Amino acid sequence: MDERGAHGDGPGVDGPGVDAVAAVFREERGLLLAALTRRFGDLDLAEEVTAEAIEAALVHWPVDGVPPRPGAWLMTTARRKAVDRLRRDQAYAARLAILQVEADRAGPVPAADADGGLPDERLQLFFTCAHPALAAEDHTALTLRCLAGLTTPEVARAFLVPTATMAKRIVRAKKKIREARIPFRVPGPDELPARLPGVLQVVYSIFTEGYAASSGPRLQRLDLAEEAIRLARILRALLPDEREVAGLLALMLLVHARRDARVTPQDHLVLLQDQDRGKWDRPMIEEGRVLVLAALTGGPAGRYGVQAAIAALHDEAADVPTTDWPQVVALYDVLMTLAPSPVVALNRAVAVAMRDGPAAGLALLDDLADEPRLRSYHPYPMARADLLGRLGRWPEAAAAYREALESAGTEPERAHLRRRLDAIEHGG
Repeated sequence: MDERGAHGDGPGVDGPGVDAVAAVFREERGLLLAALTRRFGDLDLAEEVTAEAIEAALVHWPVDGVPPRPGAWLMTTARRKAVDRLRRDQAYAARLAILQVEADRAGPVPAADADGGLPDERLQLFFTCAHPALAAEDHTALTLRCLAGLTTPEVARAFLVPTATMAKRIVRAKKKIREARIPFRVPGPDELPARLPGVLQVVYSIFTEGYAASSGPRLQRLDLAEEAIRLARILRALLPDEREVAGLLALMLLVHARRDARVTPQDHLVLLQDQDRGKWDRPMIEEGRVLVLAALTGGPAGRYGVQAAIAALHDEAADVPTTDWPQVVALYDVLMTLAPSPVVALNRAVAVAMRDGPAAGLALLDDLADEPRLRSYHPYPMARADLLGRLGRWPEAAAAYREALESAGTEPERAHLRRRLDAIEHGG
């Protein structure tokens, strides 16, 4: 962790200490919120005092420097603010008392230890928020926004819905927690399997935002991707017999292995067909391949195991032309039966184009033209533009690139699309 200014002469708000403060907030916010929610049993209260603690840090740290233990500073500040709030607000105190009584009736909280507990407080709250009283999409959205630290637009992008729709969904989930009086406690071992799919979805959504950021100056947010992998490793250690845990970890490793080849030193986007595969992380790929076997052995394949198998085929190939595209298409066919979605259909169409030619893939993409969840998803017009260009239909390709430019979120993606559009407009 960068602690510039912790012992120096106090950088101003425009000095190098700003980066340090931002890094602390990224690393500590989720841990802080999880611990406070566990302590006080109230997610809204935890969010409010977390925000107040961060605001206090923004006032003090640029002047005094980042403290040696920034997480402890934030926790102490937030706890004091929570206690002050409860002393002043009898409604909060009454609600806390009700939650505490119901938590006591539910039984003791399982210990978070190496013998079956959950050693990461955020992971504990991920399972807590995956309560069966909440709709699956609602608890996933709530967890991503409140505990994983993604913004509401980033969560909306994960679900391919408008930001306003996602904001309403998060509010609805919080209201359900309050009205159903769901206690914030670590679920027992017998409850974990039923809640696991929701937790895996949250971890994968964190990784996806790290792999391809929704917005900003960089394509990748490696801190998020690596955090998702860390959480998946914990789940793998705790639940070694759950094949979908192995599948998710395999998928993330096999994709994250390409991180150094996906951008140039100038942070320009490099497409898969142009990547230097010598930069791929071979030990990570080998670990992922072993996990794919575990995910696909012993019963019907799950969605993450199938996606991991597709990623493995890409990683094993010497280049894009020699990739086993018939097998990739076959795996996408399986995935469409397990977890059908517009994004899976889009990826399958691209694979069909590689197997059968651009016209075949374009026909499948055109069949998705009325899918509302793809209207602001820039990989869709970007894929159409590529196939139209391969067919020599340059005006249509240019129009598709312009459409993709309107919804692309990161600067490397926009710069790539501008270069492709410029190439078409100056000779194809």
